[in-house]
Amino acid sequence: MTENWRILLALALTILVLIGWNVFFPGQQGIMQSGNQTRQVAEKTQTQSAPEQEGEREEPAKTRTGEQTASDPAADGKLSEEQPEFTGGRTVTVETPLYRAVVNDKGGVLEHFFLKEYKTSIKKDAKPVDLIGEKASTKGPLGLLWNRESTWEQADWRFRGGDLSLSGEQEGTLTLIGEMGNVTLKRTLIFRAGSYRIQEKLEVLNRSQGSISGSLAFTLASPPLVDDPSRYNYNQFLTYEDGLTSWDDKETLGRGVQTETSVKWCGVGSSYFLLAMVPENTSMYGKGKYDEDVYRAALEERITLDQGQSRDISLNYYLGPQEEKQLQAVPGNLQNAINYGWFNVIAKPLVKVLQFFNTFTGNYGLAIILLTLVIKIVFWPLSHKSYKSMEKMKKIQPMMKELKEKYKDDRQKMNQELMQLYKTYKVNPAGGCLPMLLQIPVFIGLFEGLMGSVALRHAPFITHLPFTDIVWLADLAAKDPLYITPVLMGLSMFLQQKMSPTASDPTQAKVMMFMPIFLTFIFLNFPSGLVVYFITNNLLSMAQQGWMMRKA
Repeated sequence: MTENWRILLALALTILVLIGWNVFFPGQQGIMQSGNQTRQVAEKTQTQSAPEQEGEREEPAKTRTGEQTASDPAADGKLSEEQPEFTGGRTVTVETPLYRAVVNDKGGVLEHFFLKEYKTSIKKDAKPVDLIGEKASTKGPLGLLWNRESTWEQADWRFRGGDLSLSGEQEGTLTLIGEMGNVTLKRTLIFRAGSYRIQEKLEVLNRSQGSISGSLAFTLASPPLVDDPSRYNYNQFLTYEDGLTSWDDKETLGRGVQTETSVKWCGVGSSYFLLAMVPENTSMYGKGKYDEDVYRAALEERITLDQGQSRDISLNYYLGPQEEKQLQAVPGNLQNAINYGWFNVIAKPLVKVLQFFNTFTGNYGLAIILLTLVIKIVFWPLSHKSYKSMEKMKKIQPMMKELKEKYKDDRQKMNQELMQLYKTYKVNPAGGCLPMLLQIPVFIGLFEGLMGSVALRHAPFITHLPFTDIVWLADLAAKDPLYITPVLMGLSMFLQQKMSPTASDPTQAKVMMFMPIFLTFIFLNFPSGLVVYFITNNLLSMAQQGWMMRKA
């Protein structure tokens, strides 16, 4: 068996495994590395018409502007600032270099959250990605639930602040004060110019003549962020405690899920984008639901307050791309949201190296070529050993052929003589195959990284076919629209095959002739970034093989 045959066979088996996995397991039904035991709940999570809990519900108390009683916030020292007028639901805009947020001042619900650096497509007039949108905004993202009632609808709200335009290291604050029954909710939302993080400082005050107890929940909601889900990019609900857990099955999420234990954070999103909530000074349970084509998340806990008592709760929101640097700026191990599956431990470092190269090249296509070169250098000793084994096998092939002819009727004797031949000439028949098998996990890790990294989303290489206006490799995360790179990859495999000795077995020779065509058709719909990697790898392998043959 020639070395080229081993390489192509290993590659073909790897690709077939990937394709088979994608066919039989089209959705990733949960990344449960460790962590939370979960249970499904039939109750509606974070809904506007959630069922009442016996003994918990507080009837909203309508307080007219200007009135002040012994139970009013102004009568208590904790919330004694001058109260603004009740708001009717105006919108406030927060502009930063990274995003534009539209906030409803009646409860602080997000109506839109546009990411300025990420577009919906590669077209010039494409709109920025909106992580909220009209449908999700009706579910109260960034809203509060008290006893599973929507405070943005049931409470009376006052608002302090206005439109914000932030740059550099600037921070901006919006303050909202809501009165719902005998409970006052004071929300302080802090926005930062260079971060996707929104910090909330919440004060919950009991204005009743006795103690109260109720459930408090923070909420997020998002429309499907992936139009055509795959195993590498899909819509999901996420929680994190000791490990990452995800759900993407719509039927399961339609019934609702919640964690049995408190979580460090929870959220919704895709492989590219994340909307998450991270509590700072409290333990909360995570809930998720898919409802009316909206993915929803909630962090909930039960609190008890004595007469006149208040409680301070701090929480961070993150709404943005799954960029490790931005995620690391938020406490709670939020960067663990980036997960590339079984080969995550290999894929993550490869993506980091790719991003490092991009800081110098400014082009992810060139960065992929450099990464391929580095991988080839790292595996040079293994490849060298593989080629040496191939040369030894080539030299003893005539003797092997004689033995097979001589003992064709005695298979046991033939195997004994072949083993003696290998021993005499110090040839390991698996010596050429094993080094290549060791490279397969790296290939799969790179495959997972390129398929699921937001860095490759809409990243261009050669945006137009040279000397034309025809769009070509303008998105390395998408397939080559002209199918040029898959054809070039097939040709490079064919040339590499011609450089290798012809297989002595006629069946093997026929399979070898068919293999480049077979793999070309498979790669037609692969991301162009991955195809660029294979073309580069094949060319470098041909150069190494040619050098070894001349040296021999």
